[in-house]
Amino acid sequence: MSVELPLWRALTGYRVLTLVYAVVIFSLNYTEYAHPLGGAAYMAALTVWMVLTWRCTTSAERCSRRFLFGDLAFAVTGILLTPLVDTHARIVGGAPTLPSIWTAGAALGFAIKGGWRWAAGASSVVAVANLVERQEFARDTVHNVLLVWVASVAIGYVVEVARASERTLARALQIEAATRERERLARDIHDSVLQVLAMVQRRGAALGGEAAELGRMAGEQEVALRTLVSSGLVPAKRRTTAPDAAGTEGTGYEDGEAAGSSYGDNCVPEGEEFSDEPCDVRALLAPHAGAGVTFSEPGAPVLLPASRAAELAAAVSAALDNVRVHAGPGAHAWILVEDEPEAVLVTVRDDGPGIPEGRLADAEREGRLGVALSIRGRLRDLGGRAEWISVHGQGTEVELMVPKGGAPEGGRRGKAGA
Repeated sequence: MSVELPLWRALTGYRVLTLVYAVVIFSLNYTEYAHPLGGAAYMAALTVWMVLTWRCTTSAERCSRRFLFGDLAFAVTGILLTPLVDTHARIVGGAPTLPSIWTAGAALGFAIKGGWRWAAGASSVVAVANLVERQEFARDTVHNVLLVWVASVAIGYVVEVARASERTLARALQIEAATRERERLARDIHDSVLQVLAMVQRRGAALGGEAAELGRMAGEQEVALRTLVSSGLVPAKRRTTAPDAAGTEGTGYEDGEAAGSSYGDNCVPEGEEFSDEPCDVRALLAPHAGAGVTFSEPGAPVLLPASRAAELAAAVSAALDNVRVHAGPGAHAWILVEDEPEAVLVTVRDDGPGIPEGRLADAEREGRLGVALSIRGRLRDLGGRAEWISVHGQGTEVELMVPKGGAPEGGRRGKAGA
């Protein structure tokens, strides 16, 4: 809803209520006017004008310049007509004009539609008409004139500030959406194309001959693409295997593919999208268990919406890829799944040498985005978090948290979050 809409609704209510007030005041003092029939004719015309145009102040689109000038003309006409239908004694005594406080609505319409400059112009016209009607600078007249002028200009200024803020907010939301889409594309490229290029480079170098030249070209393309990804691109999203922070190849299958239909159709994507039905996270993580990986799970199903479960499984796969590459062939990994009331927690721990301090930040600066995108980026998009604890010579522990609802959840153990 536009920030202006409540102002237009308030203006509509103000015009209706002040018309009723003006009609009541005129009716109560009908016999005191010098020419009451002239005043009655004006009040009738003003009422008809209000009936025909009340919808013009319900939104900015309906409030045209023609209407605003017509409204102002009715206000000024009523003010200048007052000396012709009322007695001089009543005017000098401070009797209200025919339209009374309804005239402020005309100035406020200019303020909401065009800002403080339009408001200043319209309220100045009303002020001149009031001074002409009174024919002197009476204190109450000057007071009313200044009140209308200041109020309309202030509202006009507030409207301009609100419009600027609304445009800034809209732009900020566009930038945020574009950034998230860019991160999803970068994650997709990193999870698929870069790992293939890295594999071609290594295999080509190992085979030699023409394959070595092919590997060299693949390596050059990997560097160029990695630079392009780290500098920012534009949207897209797919799911494939999660690579490691160094950009090496991953498991070689798409998210959830290893689990397959043996663990239920809800964990398998339908075309390009996952269903919103609950999926057992254990079904997606169990295939990782093997000689070098110990998988521990609760006895009951650990349910998440299928799309969330798939993203969590991809992040776990990326963490295990890092273990295989950086902890060495003899390292052992443990996967622990915990089902908490508000979130699902998966801990991936290894007995490798650990991560040197500052290595993750250096890898991200170098364009190696396995941790930044395949793990942190995925969980951030779900409102979750990823946390690392690494002690030199004692291995690394990665804690992945995904809330079951949509709201992010704070740190569970008080550690520094991602």
